[in-house]
Amino acid sequence: MMNPPESLRDTVQTLLNTQIQAVLATQREQQPYTSLMAFAVTPDLRHILFATYRATQKYTNLLANPRVSLLIDSRCNAASDYRDAVAISAQGQAHAVGVERYAELLQLYLAKHPGLRDFVTAPDCVLLQMDVECYYVVSQFQSVAELRVN
Repeated sequence: MMNPPESLRDTVQTLLNTQIQAVLATQREQQPYTSLMAFAVTPDLRHILFATYRATQKYTNLLANPRVSLLIDSRCNAASDYRDAVAISAQGQAHAVGVERYAELLQLYLAKHPGLRDFVTAPDCVLLQMDVECYYVVSQFQSVAELRVN
């Protein structure tokens, strides 16, 4: 049974606010590529922020194809994960944060990851914004619900 929309939104918001890492999936020439990423989310859930150096495979992939998926979950590597863990797959497009919102979104990212200040402000690092189209929320091992935000 699907959660009511507000409950589903609360589930997504809570998981995104409490987890600090996610798995980013990019693709180039029909080949998927995944990367462990620190992330932050805007309060309206419409944008997820992450950062990478420009000389990475993921950034090269994003330039070739901006469509991405980000997996965030609550597992703890226990058998109870099948029953208790929640996984969210966010889908959308990613691009460099524009100059008009850079300071605001950088502060949001650093509020969650203060220890990454030197990394994210390095000259060869780019702050990226994923424009989320929808979240797929999987709970109780196989119950799937969809939350559209754009």
